[in-house]
Amino acid sequence: MSYNSDKYLKLSGLEPLIVTPETNFVNVGERTNVTGSRKFLRLIKEEKYDEALDIARAQVEGGAQIIDVNMDEGMLDGVYAMTKFLNLIAAEPDIARVPVMIDSSKWEIIEAGLKVIQGKGVVNSISLKEGEATFIHHAKLIKRYGAAVIVMAFDENGQADTYERRIEICKRSYDILVNQVGFPAEDIIFDPNIFPVATGMEEHKLNALDFFRATKWIRENLPYANISGGVSNVSFSFRGNDKVREAMHSAFLYHAIQNGMTMGIVNPEMLEIYDEIDPVLLEHVEDVLLNRREDATERLLELAESFKGDTKSNEKAVAEWRNGSVQERLTHSLVKGIDEFIEIDVEEARQLVEKPIEVIENHLMNGMNVVGDLFGSGKMFLPQVVKSARVMKKAVAYLLPYIEASKDGKSSSAGKVLMATVKGDVHDIGKNIVSVVLACNNFEIIDLGVMVPPEKIIETAVKENVDIIGLSGLITPSLDEMVYLAKEMDKLNIKIPVMIGGATTSRAHTAVKIAPEYKETVVHVNDASRAVTVATHLLQSETKVTYAHSLREEYDKLREGYLNRSKEKNFLSIEEARKNKFKIDWNTFEPVKPNFIGTKTIEVALSELVDFIDWTPFFQSWELYGKFPTILTDEIVGEQASDLYKDAQKMLSQIVSEKWFTAKGILGIFPANTINDDDIELVTSSGVEKFLSLRQQSQKTVGAPNIALADFIVPKEIGKQDYIGCFCVTTGFGVDEKASEFEKQLDDYNSILVKALGDRLAEAFAEYLHLKVRKEIWGYASDEVLSNEELIKEKYKGIRPAPGYPACPDHLEKPTIWKLLNVEQEIGVKLTESMAMWPAASVSGYYFANPESKYFGLGKIKKDQLEDYAKRRNISIELAEKWLSPNLAD
Repeated sequence: MSYNSDKYLKLSGLEPLIVTPETNFVNVGERTNVTGSRKFLRLIKEEKYDEALDIARAQVEGGAQIIDVNMDEGMLDGVYAMTKFLNLIAAEPDIARVPVMIDSSKWEIIEAGLKVIQGKGVVNSISLKEGEATFIHHAKLIKRYGAAVIVMAFDENGQADTYERRIEICKRSYDILVNQVGFPAEDIIFDPNIFPVATGMEEHKLNALDFFRATKWIRENLPYANISGGVSNVSFSFRGNDKVREAMHSAFLYHAIQNGMTMGIVNPEMLEIYDEIDPVLLEHVEDVLLNRREDATERLLELAESFKGDTKSNEKAVAEWRNGSVQERLTHSLVKGIDEFIEIDVEEARQLVEKPIEVIENHLMNGMNVVGDLFGSGKMFLPQVVKSARVMKKAVAYLLPYIEASKDGKSSSAGKVLMATVKGDVHDIGKNIVSVVLACNNFEIIDLGVMVPPEKIIETAVKENVDIIGLSGLITPSLDEMVYLAKEMDKLNIKIPVMIGGATTSRAHTAVKIAPEYKETVVHVNDASRAVTVATHLLQSETKVTYAHSLREEYDKLREGYLNRSKEKNFLSIEEARKNKFKIDWNTFEPVKPNFIGTKTIEVALSELVDFIDWTPFFQSWELYGKFPTILTDEIVGEQASDLYKDAQKMLSQIVSEKWFTAKGILGIFPANTINDDDIELVTSSGVEKFLSLRQQSQKTVGAPNIALADFIVPKEIGKQDYIGCFCVTTGFGVDEKASEFEKQLDDYNSILVKALGDRLAEAFAEYLHLKVRKEIWGYASDEVLSNEELIKEKYKGIRPAPGYPACPDHLEKPTIWKLLNVEQEIGVKLTESMAMWPAASVSGYYFANPESKYFGLGKIKKDQLEDYAKRRNISIELAEKWLSPNLAD
């Protein structure tokens, strides 16, 4: 096909990028993607945008012709992050010279990016999976904003996985875009799906060949359209064998480009030069890619062993490591997390020293220093470090009787750290991980556990003469506990530095609320990988003074900027916000009467919940960032994610078959109507109760409402009966007992793993029960058919928001749920004084059935709503401020 030069794909940052037949291949840099780069996610979460820009700059300097920007992460305000980052890029000419790919699964984030993007970029992506109406709507807006678009080969029936389905979906998409939307054909980029080959499954034999054929067909039959894809997917089966993967990427790219592929995401470090690929390996790889032989997969798998970093001789090396010196063997065991020979090697080391303590101080710490260096440089990941700690603990346990017998138990530790989850809070996975990492780096840990009152923290810190206090919290009231503790320590003139961590904590909150209350150093630590560096800086004589001073200056500056920014924001009064509420046409809306009204308890077999697990947060709890299942093939963390997943599956199988946990739940559905704008009145068999909702107050763009949850329930004055539900589920009974068993066996890895799986099963139970409510118990979506992936993406009708989360950050709603459902008596889940649920692996919330209901974030609220809220709840302003302090604008 001859191409009109006016019909080339033209993109731009400050400089144009014109994709011509001579362009060969456009490489897209993907490290500015929170789902693909752990470092980038951390920087965005910490609002270290200057450092995040350095990653973008490095991508451009490394040869990326387009940079992919993705801000899809549950704890991020994606719209804010996308807008701010793209605005900052626009002010950096060395970055802004290349076009931007706005990458998100959420339309509101894509549109936020389109509003501020520099030059002409690309949207990644849209597809027909939600039907033609949504597809056309999004395409029209993208056209209006003047961007190009990536179109996935995906429709209402799923992802295209054959040649025929690929060309069918791409042809249909193209015709709609060109003929109905009037979208410029040269601005359409198809992604026909790159899938793994050589998996051993018959249906995967044509994966690469079908991609090549589809690419060729698109280029010949859909004029001016371009082709993109993620190349690393093709080599999934050979994860861990870089030599074969590099050859597969290069050979795949060679044939894909020959057939018309124009751009894509590929790690340049994982590419071999095509002409330099070993000829025998190339023949075997291309036999697979092009499906040239029936036995192609078997032949490549066999050959791959000889290219596995000398892995044939690796088997020999696995045995030969036992022939190294005792130090080499101990280091190997610690780095690899192997405990099989640890007692033998520790005993040998003990025979070589005068005092048994020297084995810890020298041999074992030498090994753990290697672990620390590898972890700090990003060459080891958290699950591996926790396994190393398990080996270390077993080694120390073996030595303890000898140390005590020699009456020489003093070891030169790096410092003594007290760790505690504050009063009222029951979550400790993150705290335990940080404790393990610090212990691996020769810090002595005193762990006070969960729900620790401030008096005990202060008493223990003084009595034990600790060097650092580490405070953890997951729920909002924990922030107030930390502030209170800082004030008390200041009054007592305590001079121990404090590290702050946990899901609800932040650098901004630490700087604004905690640091001003304590004369000594307070520092926020957002992940385990930073804990060692921070603790070392706090204690080393040559760094602690300058570090404390620079930290104080940094937090003072952050606090000043934060407070000024807060004042500059535009807010509506609560009266104005209520006038701009989310409007539903109640005249045409008829609430679905539930099949069941009242309360009922639910018990379910754990096996029923497994398919409902969302694995992405599981990996995040181990500081492995990326979406499941693609994280398993990630270039950086894929191998460790796969090993962790394998361990999790093995334990999950035991949890289910041996019934380690009990899954109990209770739900209620009640007649309800909205009253007084923001309150929901519900009628029960024992009287009338109220749920209180809070309303967004920030100034919105024209046409955007200020939402409260009450907006989704029919107002009482309309005269129609509506309904609301609430629930509590737990899989937590049995978790702490199992975790304690592992801890007694000095097995932190499995102790943390069992808690993480308990949390995932509780969330799965909430998802399972919500499905039952939608389809059967309430029945307002009885014809729903959704995959687990669609459930995770919240494609269902209605919502299940939870007190303490963005739409309703008010934890004081929980006692109303507990009263309505009689939760503690029926299923045993208790509320702490800070409204945390015990057991920790528990979930509670509401059910809204209105098809227009949606999840949202409350954001900041003004003092007038705080006062109104206190009055409605009949509590003091001071108490209201305690519970809602993170949401206060002034």
